[in-house]
Amino acid sequence: MTLSEVLSISGPLAALAAAVVVVLASQKTSTARVWREEAEAQKQRADRLASDLTEIKNRLSRIESENRRLVQLLTSLDPTRLAAVQLAVNPTEDD
Repeated sequence: MTLSEVLSISGPLAALAAAVVVVLASQKTSTARVWREEAEAQKQRADRLASDLTEIKNRLSRIESENRRLVQLLTSLDPTRLAAVQLAVNPTEDD
């Protein structure tokens, strides 16, 4: 092979190699973008769930406080009725 033949073959081969590198780089960039978008979506979902959990905890605290107040009122009105209610419904608490 002469030098001119080698150069005529190496030109298209170099262009092909450059095209492969560009395609692989763009695929890698696209993959990174997709993963970044997915991570952002998961973070937003986690933030929403954390907010919902905080709201549920606040509601539960408020309900427990209202229940304590209702028990106090019932006890002050009729302590024997409270004893009957506690015997009929024996709640268990999971901490």
